[in-house]
Amino acid sequence: MATIKDVAKLAGVSISTISRVLNAPDKVSKDKRERVLRAIEQLKYHPNALARGLIHKKTKTLGILIPDISNYYYAEMFRGMEDAAQEFGHNIIICNTDKDKHRMISALRSMKEKQIDGFVFTSEPVYPDYYDIFNQLGLPVVLASTQSLEYAIPSVKIDDEQAGFDAAQYLIDCGHRRIAMISGPHLDPIAGMSRLQGFMRAMRTNELDFDSARCVEFGNYRYDDGYAAMERLWDKNPELTAVFAASDEMALGAIYFLYRSGVRVPDEVSILGMDNTRIACMSLPRLTTVAQPIYEIGYKAVRTLQEVLDGAGPATLRTYLSHQIVARETVKNVNGEIF
Repeated sequence: MATIKDVAKLAGVSISTISRVLNAPDKVSKDKRERVLRAIEQLKYHPNALARGLIHKKTKTLGILIPDISNYYYAEMFRGMEDAAQEFGHNIIICNTDKDKHRMISALRSMKEKQIDGFVFTSEPVYPDYYDIFNQLGLPVVLASTQSLEYAIPSVKIDDEQAGFDAAQYLIDCGHRRIAMISGPHLDPIAGMSRLQGFMRAMRTNELDFDSARCVEFGNYRYDDGYAAMERLWDKNPELTAVFAASDEMALGAIYFLYRSGVRVPDEVSILGMDNTRIACMSLPRLTTVAQPIYEIGYKAVRTLQEVLDGAGPATLRTYLSHQIVARETVKNVNGEIF
């Protein structure tokens, strides 16, 4: 493979002249420029991306840190990130952190060594020690599907508290009064507690009795968590008529428990999910859910990072995208209509 030294020797110019031809051709005389281009064509020379990055202090490479790439939610978000990165001519390095601090630190250090221009951090809270690490790296960062109220880091997400409120209100508007929730982890301040707080606010606003000890169970957003949480709810609260699950996977787990228990959805118990991932319309019955603009969150996060890299900075520090309820077949109105 030809090197830049080979091109310089054939064209009879310096290596710095080759670099100027590749990156600022207007600054090179026509004669030298044509000699360099002929040498490049003759040798079939391809500039090394990392070497060019060292010259410009940018490698056109972004890092993406995701807790669980196997999760449908993050897979769809990453698609949005990748499309935006392609639009701006960036390559992507992706790391699956498993919400493991040491794994995340190792990934960030590796990305730093690879001269990434900046990175997107998804879903996890920004703890003080995380923020210290971000500062030490000195790289631009944007948060996706999470935020930090303590630190001035640009973020893109939905209003999770309002989404929890709207979920409960939707079930209430459908005539349900005995409503329970399968929440995310109570130690998750981003989506777990926020959605639960919104849910409970709706119950208070509508002056409905709500005993959290009987009407709330917790899970880690996965299918098995939803199944187990629904089993616990049903054991202590068999008179409930509707359940809001804080993720689609947990909603489907809850539906399967009810199916195995001989309880019909939505005729006897309505189930409302959250996220609107691809699996929401693959279930039977198809899942009614609070839809996040997952693709758009990923896309907007990379666009925001590009604004930071361009030096303009984001127009808004904390961007909230809109959510909406997508009605399918797992929520039934008390009047018999299915939503």
